[in-house]
Amino acid sequence: MIETTDEIAALQVEFDWLLTEEVNDILHQLQNIILECSRRFPVHVPGVETLVKTDKFQLAYSVVSGQHQDQIKVIATIQGDNISNADINVRLHKHSSPNQRFIVQNDCQWKLHQIQDASNHLMSALNVLVSPPLRYIEKEKRYDFTSAEEVIQMINSVMSCLQKGRNSLIVPKKRTIEELQSSRNLKSLQPALPNDLAISFYVQSHKLICAVYFMQKDPQGQTKFDIFQAETSVPWLSEVLVLFTVALQFCQQLKDKVSVFTQYKDMQKTPAAFEPENIC
Repeated sequence: MIETTDEIAALQVEFDWLLTEEVNDILHQLQNIILECSRRFPVHVPGVETLVKTDKFQLAYSVVSGQHQDQIKVIATIQGDNISNADINVRLHKHSSPNQRFIVQNDCQWKLHQIQDASNHLMSALNVLVSPPLRYIEKEKRYDFTSAEEVIQMINSVMSCLQKGRNSLIVPKKRTIEELQSSRNLKSLQPALPNDLAISFYVQSHKLICAVYFMQKDPQGQTKFDIFQAETSVPWLSEVLVLFTVALQFCQQLKDKVSVFTQYKDMQKTPAAFEPENIC
């Protein structure tokens, strides 16, 4: 189907308005969502008031594998991306020392790397918006795009950062027992762990989880693991995940709107879109 001259002119007007007005409006809203999300993380953004505070949680026990008479009790204090205090009581009836207690204290905190990673990716997304690789008119606080491809290029960069940040919280990295036992975080524990135990704090979605791994030899001499964990919901992590999701939705909606015009290969923003009308 060949568009008429009037149809092409109408499309050009719509395209100019999209790049000049709507794209800028959506990107400013997106920036505000990311700034709101950043308030929950331990990062410094000039002019943005932080919501980071110290929260104390009692983690509820659940058996993953092993005996039901075994259990762990955990009380943990989170401050940003650190566990500043923790009290971990472990009862393992098959262990040579059935009752054990480990603590984390302020002078040696447990780093929650997933929260740190999510924060870094969020800041990368914000940097793309506030220091875009394409034209930006600082005085007017406005992006100066001339093609749909430019907008999509920028949105793809923002979405990549946001997706990585969200995934950092939702999908914890799988680690071997050897990696857990050699983690620098274990230096936070007092006293030191025996060789047949490993402990891990990690985030999964909106939950903070403490897992204890008990290694034993079966009759065939093979190592097996009993796993016990306690968990709690962290309200501000729920808020963060919602804001990540909303930001990604804004990106996708804008990308869909702009992508419609990529089929018109010759369409560029007309220079007159930003020039004052000629006065005769």
